[in-house]
Amino acid sequence: MDWNRLRILQAVAESGSFTQAGETLNLSQSAVSRQIAALEKSLGVVLFHRHSRGLLLTEQGEALYRTAREVSAKLAMTEAQIVDSRDRPTGPLVITTTIAFASVWLTPRLRDFHRLYPEIAITLLTSDGPLDLAMREADVAIRMGEPTEPDLIRRPLMTVHSHIYASPDYLAEHGPIETVEDLARQRLIVYGQGPLSTVANPNWLIAISGGARSDGRIVLEANNIYCMLQAVESGLGIASLPDYIARDSQHARRVLPNRQGPAFEAFFAYAEELRHSKRIGVFRDFLLNEVAKWRF
Repeated sequence: MDWNRLRILQAVAESGSFTQAGETLNLSQSAVSRQIAALEKSLGVVLFHRHSRGLLLTEQGEALYRTAREVSAKLAMTEAQIVDSRDRPTGPLVITTTIAFASVWLTPRLRDFHRLYPEIAITLLTSDGPLDLAMREADVAIRMGEPTEPDLIRRPLMTVHSHIYASPDYLAEHGPIETVEDLARQRLIVYGQGPLSTVANPNWLIAISGGARSDGRIVLEANNIYCMLQAVESGLGIASLPDYIARDSQHARRVLPNRQGPAFEAFFAYAEELRHSKRIGVFRDFLLNEVAKWRF
């Protein structure tokens, strides 16, 4: 089978549209359609159900798509290994981590990494759900919690602690928070529904303040830690936030510093096949050095 046609099949399957696949591959819609039709004719099967809402893979199309995706991932892995056989780390490095960690902690440090390794082209994919490293959706991941997938190399990066934070404006309006009893009269920002399984009790602040979700003190539920930080900085209320996102904020101040929430480990992870990657090795070492400088 023609690999170019399989590559087009993969793009169409993932986009569900000839037009969108063409934009991804820099081909016209008609060219994509012709290649899929030629592939179907050569195999003697229908690969896509065509209807007004888009394209859906048939059973035979699904089987061929899975194979094409696996081959594509293996080719990408081989390309990465070839690139890393050179003396100087160079080439693409795709990093995935959570929106909050990328926005507040990681991104401001990438300038220093680029100065050290300008030949490495970074792509940063932010997602609060894990991407598949084995299928090369990303090269490396910084995960809030230990990865569960097999065949991943994982290394503890930092222990994430959480404390209570409030903005100076909020404290000026509502008075200082000096004891646990003072929490009973505060407005709370809490974590809502979302992928925060790494924390056993993300809303421990509700419990230690002697309240419940139904007592009317919760002014905001958010399923994103970065949104919670912004709400705290605006003066809307107080919240339990990871130190990596709030400690260096100019508009959030730690209160009751001796009280902290459940801690968990953040991990640096990558596929076993990239064990000898120079790009990953220098990025890992850079992160560990940055973490060591950032700690108290």
